[in-house]
Amino acid sequence: MQYRNLGASGLKVSAISFGTWLTFGLQIDDKDAQTCIDTSFENGINFFDTADIYKNGQAEIILGRCLAAYQREDYVLATKTFFPMSTVPNSSGLSRKHIIESCNASLKRLNVDYIDVFQCHSYDHETPPEETIRAMGDLIRQGKILYWGVSQWTGRQIVDVCELTTACNGYLPISSQTKYHLIDRRVENSVIPYCEKLGIGQIIYSPLEQGLFTGKYCNKHIEINARGSQTKEISQFLKPWLNQGILRHIAAFNKLSDQTPYTSAQLALAWVLQKPGVSSVICGATQPQQIVENIKAVDISLDDSLVNEMEQIFYDWKDLLSHISL
Repeated sequence: MQYRNLGASGLKVSAISFGTWLTFGLQIDDKDAQTCIDTSFENGINFFDTADIYKNGQAEIILGRCLAAYQREDYVLATKTFFPMSTVPNSSGLSRKHIIESCNASLKRLNVDYIDVFQCHSYDHETPPEETIRAMGDLIRQGKILYWGVSQWTGRQIVDVCELTTACNGYLPISSQTKYHLIDRRVENSVIPYCEKLGIGQIIYSPLEQGLFTGKYCNKHIEINARGSQTKEISQFLKPWLNQGILRHIAAFNKLSDQTPYTSAQLALAWVLQKPGVSSVICGATQPQQIVENIKAVDISLDDSLVNEMEQIFYDWKDLLSHISL
């Protein structure tokens, strides 16, 4: 495993991290979840990501149970807050009240004394950013969180909050969690360049777009155990990507991977891992073998020729994205 600093901080995280979105509490039971966590540790993964909203807290509970077998100092734990956990007016957003209460609730569900990276799951247009900054600072001083980060924020929003944080003499965010892969490269325009200047590391989610890049959805018959055949909660995120235009490009990508020693998933992951500013790439899994295979991407060094071939297949990625409701 390769370990990278999370942005300009001293925190070292595994280049491949383990995520619980759409798996813990949905696709796999507690026993399989434990097996996946054990396999992650055995293969050098030390970074685990979740969120309070994942299965309305169940993902945090399951992850907490799985991690209980390990020493707290041996892993880095990240979770998120923003989205409503109930119908109570203050159960969402980035207000001081919600951030403090959400952190306490996550600590209880995860059964830990502190969270390594507490992330703002979305930007809050209704709360002054100074309030969010000061709340995060209070949690850091209390020892409940060690660092904070953002998720799904624009480059401008990140720049603005960093300027305000400096003015407030607060703790700067160290991470930006965002989607990034060969078809969705929007973060290259501002998020990644701005974050590089600010010392903020990228935590990439959905690098395989829920298995899309593996090619398993190219056939009309979707595998019975594939995410596309699972619950409505899962399929609503994947369905927009399953159009013939995108699948033709994926088929071409799979054909290219057949000419290499690597799987399509490994190539797609390696491409993201080699991009500037990327600290860690989150991979979910329902089977331990998927973790083992994904980790191999860390050791792949893509030459310029292969990178060009990969990117040429998706040269019209902006057009492909324009046909998807994101």
